[in-house]
Amino acid sequence: MEISRDNESITNSEVEEIDRESTNNDIQQNENHVPRVRLPGLVRKKAYIFDGYGNYYNKEWDLAEGIGQEFCWYHIELPRSNQKLTSSAQWLIDLLCPPLKLQDILSLVSNGPFCGYVDGALVFRVNSPGPPSSNFTFRLAARVTENSVITVSLGHIPRVGFSPTSQSLLSEIPSVESPYRRGRNRTAVGPVIKEHVLEFLLTMNHSEEADNPVPKTISNLVVHILDTHVDHLQDTVTKLEMELESVELDLDKGSFALKKQMLDDRRFPKMHLNLQRLLQVIAHGEQVLPRVKEKCSLRGWFACEDINALEEYIGSLRRLKENVGFIANRVTAIQAGLDSWQAEQINKKLYYISFLSIVFLPLSIITGVFGMNVGGVPWTGQDDPALKDGFQNVILICLMMLLLVLLCFLLPWAYTSLASWRRRVAMRRSWSINRKSFLRRTIGMNHRGGYLRL
Repeated sequence: MEISRDNESITNSEVEEIDRESTNNDIQQNENHVPRVRLPGLVRKKAYIFDGYGNYYNKEWDLAEGIGQEFCWYHIELPRSNQKLTSSAQWLIDLLCPPLKLQDILSLVSNGPFCGYVDGALVFRVNSPGPPSSNFTFRLAARVTENSVITVSLGHIPRVGFSPTSQSLLSEIPSVESPYRRGRNRTAVGPVIKEHVLEFLLTMNHSEEADNPVPKTISNLVVHILDTHVDHLQDTVTKLEMELESVELDLDKGSFALKKQMLDDRRFPKMHLNLQRLLQVIAHGEQVLPRVKEKCSLRGWFACEDINALEEYIGSLRRLKENVGFIANRVTAIQAGLDSWQAEQINKKLYYISFLSIVFLPLSIITGVFGMNVGGVPWTGQDDPALKDGFQNVILICLMMLLLVLLCFLLPWAYTSLASWRRRVAMRRSWSINRKSFLRRTIGMNHRGGYLRL
């Protein structure tokens, strides 16, 4: 196994600087096809060889296929950073060419679901087109032959590798380190784990790498890869569900600042967008896995029990899709509750403003009337006979404007009432005329002894 650096998180400036350096290099290969690793510190890679008897060994990164019952697995983990899709293709070209060709690289790195044969090898992928830095963007592609498997994933997939059984934490009897139980932790015999580690283990729906059964055939390895992908999706949904439950508990406390902060941060719209990305990845898996099952069933080296395992994974994706739909409905309901709470807060503020306007509107009318610069305003000592009609004229103009405004509001109601009255009168008149004509025809037929024509 060859792993580059342990750190996967890098800054955007470092990626842009490295991309600028990589574009300045010559992209042509020499005659010896020497591999050009432009970004040694970003991509992680693992290489295993299996003997077919339940044993595995780490090997060099030479992309060679197994001989006889032996088979090899080469796994590449692309970093979760804001890089372009072309950068990922360049990294794969540096690591896989040769022996792979450009069509093989494009089939592994492209977005969207795919399952088919490329240059004689079975290639399938479930790559979502979201931003690589998002935790809800999943990309997994595999190239399967009879003696080798090459996989490419975005970020680290839990339980995808293998490690010695002695390194498994789940096989121990640990004690939990807590700030309230520091005295008891000193007398603990087994390993001591922190509380946040226990919370992380509760979100896992699977075991650790040390508990993985070592595949004996190439079909076991393909099933293992798809199993880790489905488990990764389930872990993400479980974390999102636990986060939603904690948010619901906080909302039940009724904190004004918390609700306002959630509305300002657009917490639930972002969560709903992440759920849509998850649904897209699950939909890709529902499209690809049946085709993988169909094509693998035609291969003699693919075991029947592994075909049944693929069918179980298809059912797991369907159930996971239903669960994500339920979580999306919960998020929508919580967002609707926050929207109604925000509307109530706005209505309260408008109520206070309306109350203030009711208080100050009469006062403003009085001050406006007595503040007019016209003669004849009462109680102001303006006794000039030439100006005594000014106040009365202004009041008359105000009354006329008030009547005009009221008429504008009353005319539609009056027109509607008049139209309805005219319709009722017309209906009564037509009913009386039809009734008289009907009685006249009925009496005439009775006198003639004939039949009434309907």
